[in-house]
This record gives sequence, C-alpha cells and structure tokens, in this order.
Amino acid sequence: MVLRGGGIVAYPTEAVFGLGCDPRNRRAVERLRRIKQRNRNKGLIVIAAHPAQLSVYVTSFAPRALATWPGPHTWLLPARPGTTRWVRGRSGSIAVRVTAHPQAAALCRSSGMAIVSTSANRAGERPARTRRDVMRRFGGLVGYVVPGRVGGRARPTPIADAASGQTVRAG
Repeated sequence: MVLRGGGIVAYPTEAVFGLGCDPRNRRAVERLRRIKQRNRNKGLIVIAAHPAQLSVYVTSFAPRALATWPGPHTWLLPARPGTTRWVRGRSGSIAVRVTAHPQAAALCRSSGMAIVSTSANRAGERPARTRRDVMRRFGGLVGYVVPGRVGGRARPTPIADAASGQTVRAG
C-alpha cells in the first residue's frame, strides 16, 4: 500500500481533494510539505475512520468533538506527549477529525491508521475539487489518486478549539 510505504495519496474529502500520508513517517510528511510549499511551523490535520485511530495522537477526546463525529468538524485537541512536531507544528494541540466521507474513511480503514489530511493545493492556490484537477496539478508527485467525488461542502471543514469552543477556521 502506498501509505505504508511512505507515499502520498490524494483522495476526496467533505469539500476538496486532500493530500495524505502516514503522519508517523517524517520523510513522507516533509515531502508532502515540499509539494504543497507549506510552512513547517503550521500543523497538519489528521483524519481517521473512528476515534480509536486518533488515540495515539491526543490525550483525550472532548465531548463536543465526539458529538460531531463522524462528520465535517475538525477539532484542536491536546496532543499526546511524543506527538511529532512535524505533524502538530508549534502548537501543543493537534487538529483531528473523524471523517464521514466514504472514500476518506475507507482509506483510513484499509490502511489501518489515521492519515494526514491537507488540501490538494500549493500555498496560495485554490484546493483541487476533482480527481482530474489533482492529476493535472500533482500528476507524478502522488503515489495514488483515490477515485470518487468530494462531499457537498462548499468550503473546507471548520476548525475549532475543543477546550474553548472558539472557531479557528470558519467552514
């Protein structure tokens, strides 16, 4: 499988195509950052098919987060000690989501792990919304593009701090 081998995959999510990799594989995460031209200090979202896949990254699950999952809600939760900076960025928290998108959730289930989920675009560009657009932009830079369509959301998922409930990114 591409993910287990340190590769990058593109896949549909709730609103846009995402780029993902194994969050525990530093080389894969750094390669993904280079492809996106993303600042190393910014954290990345990690998605899962169920909360148990996220338990290696967070210390606890806030009830308000659990109440919205699976679904298009990303939450900042306290990062477990040892959660790598290349995933969480400078923050002591990590952005996580239990996705309800069928292909994204199936990718997490089939790989047996939570995966990085960042929009399929380079810094400053609009995210790709179709498989064709991903292929045009990233072609040979990704190991596999999952067939499927993005969900019905017009904008990427909102991100909120689970401790305060404060919105960090509007959806």
